[in-house]
Amino acid sequence: MQEYNLELTNGEKIPAGTMYCIGRNYSKHAKEMGAEVPEEPIVFLKPPTAMLCDGDKFEIPEFSNNVHHEVELVVVINKDCHKIEKSDASSYILGVGVGLDFTLRDVQQIAKDKGLPWAVAKAFAGSSPISKIIPFDSLNKKIEELEISLDVNNVQKQSEKISAMERSTEDLIYYLSKVFKLRRGDIVFTGTPEGVGQVHSGDKLCAKLDNLLDLNIEII
Repeated sequence: MQEYNLELTNGEKIPAGTMYCIGRNYSKHAKEMGAEVPEEPIVFLKPPTAMLCDGDKFEIPEFSNNVHHEVELVVVINKDCHKIEKSDASSYILGVGVGLDFTLRDVQQIAKDKGLPWAVAKAFAGSSPISKIIPFDSLNKKIEELEISLDVNNVQKQSEKISAMERSTEDLIYYLSKVFKLRRGDIVFTGTPEGVGQVHSGDKLCAKLDNLLDLNIEII
């Protein structure tokens, strides 16, 4: 059986857990999608089998003709937690990285129109490449001072500071812990900024977390 492990920049590996993904956490992205920033976080889940790693190839599913890139800050949980205090949220962060939430936009739209879940459009195999993870205690900046970006074929398509998020990483961990029992190795995809767009076979993507990490994925 294939193992799905997160790799830290210090060489440590831990099993990847559930991915908790947040929708519309940047106001400009909500606007480009013709939607409002929600009053409560929009949450959808992905299994560990959605994971790809730096240098992997992403195969466009045969049941979609419109796959979009969405670059995101990812936060990894370091210990089990449930119903935590908001002031303690940062103590549950193992580390941070950058990820891609590939979305089958055509499949998602059909689901939206019918009032159905987004699982097929979001949680399919290989839908979430994740970079190596920087241990939280070795960051030289506060998380909100970091920036994520995405280049497609060496052309920048997305770029934004984490401070532009509607809800901070601490807000999200606090909220998720009220609803779910988070476990070590669980991953929070914190939302994507504006600039999402379609990818095509042959594209080369490079997602970046500041000047700290790169995540390189080729589309096939």
